[in-house]
Amino acid sequence: MKLETIKELAQKYLDKCEEIYGYSKFQECTPYLDFEKSIYARLSGIEDMEGEDNPDAEYCSMENAIIIYFPKIKSKKHLAQTIIHEYQHYLQSPSWMTRYYNMGYRYDNHPYELAATTEEKHWKKVA
Repeated sequence: MKLETIKELAQKYLDKCEEIYGYSKFQECTPYLDFEKSIYARLSGIEDMEGEDNPDAEYCSMENAIIIYFPKIKSKKHLAQTIIHEYQHYLQSPSWMTRYYNMGYRYDNHPYELAATTEEKHWKKVA
């Protein structure tokens, strides 16, 4: 998908998430959308930096931003699932996100990750 299309659809899907899921009690406003080539490029500042384990997106509670790694987005369905997943993290407690990891949970069994992944099945609500 082209970046401009991804940007337009991501905003539309984010607006729908706001309507459906409401607002976080942990943030002052809805999340911002940011678009980057990869997590490595974002964190290093080197545009073409690549690595092995590059996510599709992430939610950064410190910046209150959903960061979409746009080369990973392959379809409207995938984008809708990604926005829903990251919006769930916006709704969740940042301190409990960390606390669960400190308790020994991993990405594949973290309660917040499982809840966000489960919610992805409702992608047609936003698309």
